[in-house]
Formats: sequence, C-alpha cells, structure tokens
Amino acid sequence: MKHDYTHITVILDRTGSMESIRDDTIGGFNTFLKKQKAEPGAATLTLVQFDTQDPYEVVHHFQPIAKVPELTRDTYVPRASTPLLDALGRGVNDLEKCLGELREEDRPSKVVMVVVTDGQENSSREFRKGQIEKMVKERTEKDGWQFVFLSADLAAIGDAQAVGIAADAVLLFAKTGKGSADAWSSLAERTSEYRSARRRKIGFEQDDRRHPDDPEKKRT
Repeated sequence: MKHDYTHITVILDRTGSMESIRDDTIGGFNTFLKKQKAEPGAATLTLVQFDTQDPYEVVHHFQPIAKVPELTRDTYVPRASTPLLDALGRGVNDLEKCLGELREEDRPSKVVMVVVTDGQENSSREFRKGQIEKMVKERTEKDGWQFVFLSADLAAIGDAQAVGIAADAVLLFAKTGKGSADAWSSLAERTSEYRSARRRKIGFEQDDRRHPDDPEKKRT
C-alpha cells in the first residue's frame, strides 16, 4: 500500500428535505474540502449524491483532492426521497472494486467513507440492513476502512449504529445552519487528524457533540 495516501468517499444526501440546509451543506462540504486540500500527504476524493431520481450519482471519482471543485447550487440540488441503504451499499461495492483494480503498491493506506444525511432510510430497493451490516463489518475488520455517519435525524443515527458503524464515528447535528457547519467542521478536523496519524481512527469527541451555547459545555 502507498503510505501517506488517503482515499475519501463522501455519500451525500440531496433529497428534498435537505433544501432547508442546502446552502449550509454546500458551505460545509467546501470547508471540509478546503481543509483536506491543505493537509500534507496525497488524497483522492469520490463524491456521490443520492435520491430516488438518481440513487447513485457519481459527481467526482477518485479525483486528486487538489483538483476537486467546490460544491455549488448548480451541482447540489435537493429533490425526491431517501434510498440511504442503496447508496451506502453501492458505495462500498464500488470502492471495493476500484481499490481491487489498483496495484497493491498504489492502493491508499487509509480509506474513509462518510455518509451525510438529514433523514432516515425510506426508499431503498437493492440493499437491506443485514447486508449493509455485513459489508461494513467486513471492510472495517479486514481492511481498516473508517466509516463516518453525520445525520440530523435521531432515528437515522440508530440505523447507522445498527449497520455496524462505530458509535464514536456517528454524529447527530442540529438541522440548522450552525448545526450543519459545526458537523462539517468536526468532520474536517477529525479526518485531518486521522490522515496525519494524530489519531488511529476517526472518532468524534464530547465537544463535537455539544452546541457552542450549551450551558453544560460552558461549565466545563
């Protein structure tokens, strides 16, 4: 494997309910992108958007991070419903296939798969929870992939843990501009720490889970 090389796949919900935080999602992704571009070391990024009109739209595929353009209102347009399991399942299969086609010495030593959504699964047809759980477990245990899940829906958080995504890699955020921005900022920071080997895995801390004006946080 190629050390100091990380591949990041972002599976982004662009269903109709994301409209209320459309600009915040665009800004958050761009903040994440900017920080990863500034991080030392090689990185590639795959961006996938999903909804029922197009359950798996690949916007960028293994693109060198420096060449990935910012998200805009033209490239991120919320619509339709939420085939979350299908998007995640196809994402895992596609990434596994792409990595398998690379020579061993060209494969990234670190792989991160991020899912960002504001809602619960409601329209998948191809994959079920049991299948996703098996896939996530296998890739985590055998290959050390880092699965990260950000959601504004508490039920979806439960679903993420049910399919095997580690509890400390799951982050619930408020469906507001600030909530979205804070979640993307935490994701950017934890990913950078993982890429630079300051962390052995991606996991959110207590501060990532609290709103800045939370009275409990002010007392600590």
